[in-house]
Amino acid sequence: MKESVKQQNVDDLIGHFWRNGYLTLSRRFGKYLPEPNNVGDFRVDAIGKQRKKFVIGLLLSEKDLNDSKVYTKLEFLATRHSKYSHKRVTLFVGVPQHLIKEAKSAISFLSVEAQKSIKVVSIGKKVTKQLSLL
Repeated sequence: MKESVKQQNVDDLIGHFWRNGYLTLSRRFGKYLPEPNNVGDFRVDAIGKQRKKFVIGLLLSEKDLNDSKVYTKLEFLATRHSKYSHKRVTLFVGVPQHLIKEAKSAISFLSVEAQKSIKVVSIGKKVTKQLSLL
């Protein structure tokens, strides 16, 4: 069951890639695409491309946000540049809706260059309220 929730979260992250015009090159829990290689010492969840611009997708949970190592991980991944064109790589950070403020707070402690490269996106279940008419 937990594996399917993680897979759904990666699917939501890929959906954000597509909405921003990126093609998926590799992703975790995919049938047809390979697993992404580690970037440095860090495991990432997806990698995408739009012409010569690359994007890295990373999912963070509440446990990850409370870990002090998250700052070095985000700083390292957000300051990456592509190999040949030396363009800045965008980092999509997927967090559940209720952790958006905590994620933005964690990003505010990073360097200005890193902050410019990070986009925080909401993942997980979208809760819609239904009105019951009696």
